[in-house]
Amino acid sequence: MASIAASKAGSDRNRTFLAILIPVLILFIAFNTIPLLTGFFYSFTDSKGYGAFEIVGLQNYIDLFQDARVGNSYLFTFKISVVSTILVNVISLMLAIGLSSKIKFKSALRGIYFVPRILGGLVVGYVFSYFFTYIVPALTGTTSMLASKEWAWVAIVVVLVWQACAQTTIIYITGLSSVPEDVYEAGALDGATGWDKFRYLTFPLIMPSITTNMVLVMKDMLMTFDQIVAMTSGGPAQSTESISYLIYQNGLNNSQFGFQCANAVIFFIVIAVISIAQTKFLNSKEEQL
Repeated sequence: MASIAASKAGSDRNRTFLAILIPVLILFIAFNTIPLLTGFFYSFTDSKGYGAFEIVGLQNYIDLFQDARVGNSYLFTFKISVVSTILVNVISLMLAIGLSSKIKFKSALRGIYFVPRILGGLVVGYVFSYFFTYIVPALTGTTSMLASKEWAWVAIVVVLVWQACAQTTIIYITGLSSVPEDVYEAGALDGATGWDKFRYLTFPLIMPSITTNMVLVMKDMLMTFDQIVAMTSGGPAQSTESISYLIYQNGLNNSQFGFQCANAVIFFIVIAVISIAQTKFLNSKEEQL
């Protein structure tokens, strides 16, 4: 009887597991796998996004490496991604250390710092667009940063960093809270204080959190889209076109669907390679520490 009951319970668990897994799998295939494969197919065509099209082989991929606008979008995207990733991690770590110390209203402050992550990228972008277009010029007597080819990217970085610090700070707080107090007590006996305490005790122990944040933030920054739509629409003079924005703008609005599908495939590979390289490099640093 016991074996029959156990077998029935196992069957019930399997049915429950399948009932949960199958709908999720169907949704994943429908909204992820099929669009990915479809885009890959269209990258070998001259499709405009509508009407008839022909197979052009690798021509789109060859043209990508000869297109100056595509090259500039990659350079811009890498620039804001690297700068933003460094700033986000430095600022978030400083905030996490402060919020992990014995201060009043610590829980409330943690909640406040997470608010930017809750807000949508478009909402944040429009708010900051108004800020940089009207408020900052009124206070400084200068023109809008968003109208300057030299400074528009700085305004975008400010918005990206402000919004990204929320989640990153929470991850660092979690990492810092996992450091045993015994480690600090032992370090204090050896005379470790201030910077030495952070460098030789805290930093090695929170390295997994650093790895996670560096990879996640870099990926998010490479895919920057909403903020650019809301703040600059790729301007002035196409100086703030991220890769995601260029794929959207030219692929859907300028009849370059096939060409931009090829761009999207290359972009997917670039993000995957960068993420894997980051993970391997930072994991090797964890082992050394």
